[in-house]
Amino acid sequence: MDRVLAVASGKGGVGKSTVAANLAVAMANYDISGRGPLKVALVDVDFYGPSIPTLMGGGEIKPDHEGKIIPALKHGVKYISISFFLKNPDDPVVWRGPMFGKAIAQLFQDVRWGDVDICIVDMPPGTGDAQLSLSQLMSIDGALMVTTPQEVAVSDVRRAINMFRKVNVPVIGTVENMAGFVTPSGEKFDIFGSGGGEVLAEQYGLPMLGSIPIVIDIRQGGDTGVPAAVDGESESGKHFIELARSTWAALESQAGAQPQLNVVN
Repeated sequence: MDRVLAVASGKGGVGKSTVAANLAVAMANYDISGRGPLKVALVDVDFYGPSIPTLMGGGEIKPDHEGKIIPALKHGVKYISISFFLKNPDDPVVWRGPMFGKAIAQLFQDVRWGDVDICIVDMPPGTGDAQLSLSQLMSIDGALMVTTPQEVAVSDVRRAINMFRKVNVPVIGTVENMAGFVTPSGEKFDIFGSGGGEVLAEQYGLPMLGSIPIVIDIRQGGDTGVPAAVDGESESGKHFIELARSTWAALESQAGAQPQLNVVN
């Protein structure tokens, strides 16, 4: 895996998984790097609320002849989630801390990923065992922090940024999700406030890599398993493609700063 990107937030409900899924689709289907579409892996380690399979449209995993797991594949993205291993996808995951590290290691080491340019990791909200386990297991090239404009979300993201910095994971920037709603007539309503993402970025000396408005086709895409970024000509698709481009550029600036994880093909 050439690059590993953690998509994180301090608070649930800010659209972190939606951003992760659409970033993966944008990178896998459009030339955001200057060298053509990328080979993308998407790993869902939000064990208490795994939503990547729903956002990506289901899929299935299966073992290969050596007992490795072949990941699901949709929209050009290889992906894996703890929900694939549950008897019932609605079953809760009730684990103590040490289980997180073992499960995260399996999702990376026991899966037949093949050649991957970038692995996007959908992190759980907060600053707990999963974040620490991942930072100890592998070298993360960067963390992208997702927030909404409102202060209650921004304050939690501050804690998450401080946590990543304590474990030496570079925070490459922020993205402000749900950044206003524009009516068909062009009138804008800042339902969750405005400017929180910019204030956060400025406070920590980070670039604000993108701003995603409230658009109905983003929600519809998540419900139907066809992420908005699939349609690169839509306004939502364009937002995510631009976010993917700026995120990749920020990751590339970290190139060579850390050793890479070798995953068995």
